[in-house]
Amino acid sequence: MPFIAVPLTLYPDMFPGPLGHSMAGRALESGTWSCTPVQIRDFATDKHRTVDDTPAGGGAGMVLKADVLAAAIDHAVEANPDLPILAMTPRGSPITQARIRTLSAGPGAIILCGRFEGFDERIFDARPIEEVSMGDIILSGGEMGALLLLDACIRLLPGVMGAASSGDDESFENGLLEYPHYTRPVTWEGRTIPEVLRSGDHAKIAAWRKQQAEDHTRLRRPDLWERHIDARDRPASGARRKEKD
Repeated sequence: MPFIAVPLTLYPDMFPGPLGHSMAGRALESGTWSCTPVQIRDFATDKHRTVDDTPAGGGAGMVLKADVLAAAIDHAVEANPDLPILAMTPRGSPITQARIRTLSAGPGAIILCGRFEGFDERIFDARPIEEVSMGDIILSGGEMGALLLLDACIRLLPGVMGAASSGDDESFENGLLEYPHYTRPVTWEGRTIPEVLRSGDHAKIAAWRKQQAEDHTRLRRPDLWERHIDARDRPASGARRKEKD
């Protein structure tokens, strides 16, 4: 079965967008995944097809209406009952590579793309929606975040990257940033590829890469490094080690 992407959006023409090219595009053509965006506006019930209204209590901007959102979500769920529902919102849980791997191993996702000031809060009480953030940034809408999320999932689908191990050493896969890469020419502007990478000694190369990954993570992303150390030192059972007397 293909991975099914169902973006709920006011701008369905944004999909598949860049995902129609390169690896994701070839996978789309081959049927490895599918993309069927849903126009939220189609579920408005008034003659003006209104999807938003002013914030209760006052304030700037507009808020997407719960009744219209619910109708769009229910339509998508009826057609795809096994898909989880995600909402792109800066207040959501930051996405992780572990969550991406879980999503890519599943049947797909219904992705609710916000606009304006966001969603009527009641939609999260009324429907089983996972709120997801792609980072501490503000975008014009959830579509760009949805494209990022889908790209991360699609590249992990079987056959998309070619060799099954292609992504194993990449940043975040093992809780670390990736080690630096080099290619020919050996010397460029007086800078030379590290000798160990030209040695042919695979054990030394692996050790160098591991050390580089750890050093880069510790210096550039101390938050990742702390999590990596915590996970590395945790017992395999997940239980905390008892303090010795």
